[in-house]
Amino acid sequence: MADQATASIGINASPREIVDVIADFASYPQWAGYIKRVEVLSTGEHGRPERVSFVLDAGVVKADYVLTYTWDEDDAHSVVSWSLAEGSLKKNDGSYDILATDNASEVTYSLAVDLGVPMLGMFKRKAEKVIMDTALKELKRRVEGSA
Repeated sequence: MADQATASIGINASPREIVDVIADFASYPQWAGYIKRVEVLSTGEHGRPERVSFVLDAGVVKADYVLTYTWDEDDAHSVVSWSLAEGSLKKNDGSYDILATDNASEVTYSLAVDLGVPMLGMFKRKAEKVIMDTALKELKRRVEGSA
């Protein structure tokens, strides 16, 4: 599953408010679907997480992995990007591209992930949908619920 998937959603918050929720990795197990444990391993010069360890348990798919993050923040447009540093996945590269609109933001989520296990096409599409739904709908719920 290494093809890149992209989806977008509107969120009633500023790019900075959305980035703050994305950066709050300790809270992910409360809202981010199959994420069971998260640990920030290091932070960058601006205090944002730079290396983050995840434990994922989605029933048949279990994974431990470390992502490295870059943060490009602005009041009007922010981009949070990550790439796989190590772990049981073959690939996990993606981004949240957050653009301010009138009283809200448009969030575009892109992800290229390879779980490292063979999957039939229909299961691959189902996994992509679950990941996208969590990444966008649950982020929207979390941001708007805490704003």
